[in-house]
Formats: sequence, structure tokens, C-alpha cells
Amino acid sequence: MDDSVHKSCWSVTAKAVIGFAGIFMLAWLLGGPEAATMLAAG
Repeated sequence: MDDSVHKSCWSVTAKAVIGFAGIFMLAWLLGGPEAATMLAAG
């Protein structure tokens, strides 16, 4: 039981990291490094 929950947690974490990286890369491609820095800074 714990093993399946652990794998599920890592799956969600991996998807979140990949999604964030994808958004960051898209912002960088569209707006250049300045836009990506602004997005990261909040």
C-alpha cells in the first residue's frame, strides 16, 4: 500500500516539475530571457 502511494506521489511531482519547466521554456522562447526572469521572480 505505501509503495503504491509513494509511486503516485512521485508521479504527481514529476508531472508538476515537467509542466512548470514547459511553461518556463515557452515563456523564454516567446519573450526571451528577460520574460522568463520576470516570470520566475513573480
